[in-house]
Amino acid sequence: MTCRVPVVPRGYRDVMSTHRVTAPEPPADGAKPKGPASYFPSIEKTYGRPVQEWLDLVADRLDQHQHMEVVAWLKSEHGLGHGHANALVAYARQALS
Repeated sequence: MTCRVPVVPRGYRDVMSTHRVTAPEPPADGAKPKGPASYFPSIEKTYGRPVQEWLDLVADRLDQHQHMEVVAWLKSEHGLGHGHANALVAYARQALS
């Protein structure tokens, strides 16, 4: 008798890389975030997805692709603007280094 395991489509969470970049918490003192993270509120508002989802996708992609390749992919496949795409990739690269 063979045991069959149902095939379940894998979402982005299932194929995340082993190294995860976590989205930053808002500054406790109410100050505005600095650097690439300053784009994150606008990214969430503009594209309707949490920054953590974007960072998961980017971290996975950075395993095999260079910075500008990931930026180009975010722009072409997901419709992000250059500044938003670059901010996500820069933040993830810094966190992974």
